[in-house]
Amino acid sequence: MNEIPAAVAAVNTPSDAVNTHDAVNRRFSVAPMMDWTTSDCRVFHRLMSRHTLLYTEMVTTGALVHGDAARHLQYHHSEHPVALQLGGSDPKALAQCAHMAQEWGYDEVNLNVGCPSDRVQNNMIGACLMAHPKLVAECLAEMQAAVRIPVTIKHRLGIDDMDSFEHLHQFVDTVKESGCTSFTIHARKAILDGLSPKENRDIPPLIYDHVYRIKTLYPELEVIINGGIKTLDECDTHLQHVDGVMIGREAYQNPWPLLSQVDSRYFGDHHEIPDRMDVALAFIPYLEQRLAEGAPLYAVTKHLLGLFHGQRGGKQFRRYLSENGHQRGAASDTFKAALECLTR
Repeated sequence: MNEIPAAVAAVNTPSDAVNTHDAVNRRFSVAPMMDWTTSDCRVFHRLMSRHTLLYTEMVTTGALVHGDAARHLQYHHSEHPVALQLGGSDPKALAQCAHMAQEWGYDEVNLNVGCPSDRVQNNMIGACLMAHPKLVAECLAEMQAAVRIPVTIKHRLGIDDMDSFEHLHQFVDTVKESGCTSFTIHARKAILDGLSPKENRDIPPLIYDHVYRIKTLYPELEVIINGGIKTLDECDTHLQHVDGVMIGREAYQNPWPLLSQVDSRYFGDHHEIPDRMDVALAFIPYLEQRLAEGAPLYAVTKHLLGLFHGQRGGKQFRRYLSENGHQRGAASDTFKAALECLTR
């Protein structure tokens, strides 16, 4: 059973952040997801897996350079290995923010070249950068020059009508000249004009073979596959062709079947597998710490709504927490009462 170690402080800060994870194992990771992979979520996920690589939500360079950097960079010490994903297209700003990531003790910094929303397009962030591979290469080169931690990229198969394998091949061929050696590829293209970000996660078809072909053409690169993957058996199939698998929505909505098994299956760590209730109970000390800091109960516990997916009492647990977790003054007793729905 993983436990959250007792700590004087809940979060890492630049003064106490010491990166002891020089080598990052990306065989299995949870994708960066806006509004989902917050620090609270990552602490929860870490209770089920010691080794899964966890990613932050995308943070823009503007938010770090001109905003409250500490608010975006703070994280709980139990989250390692943890990677910061950046959004931006100014090489100097990205280098500055990569250096911040290193100072705060992140194990990796990743460049987002996959987000399709209008808001990020207007700021030259995300998937639209696939039309500018030389700029992406310049960004990654500047980031690598600024830090000692790994710098990686996450991108799509293509965008709009730039969606042939030849376009993908040219993009990777150009970007790898930056020195970046780890490519996480979402096996769908992004349609930037006409589809919402949600639709872009489902409507463009998955073409896993294009990702496999990139690995075949560039065996020296680390290639991680992402998109539509729901089970560890599917992961096994992909791992016959690529170096790692990244799972997004399924790891959030139904985390226990995946995260409780990956340490043994992919990292050679055969520690005792926690059961779902043990995970929920182990989360309570962290929850109480967050409540003492002023965090609303539901904002912290909403990430656990999928923990009992498919289990007896699971629907009642979710309903109780959803209906009562928003109440003013809701405390850990509310969460404990929700857990009692599973024993009736």
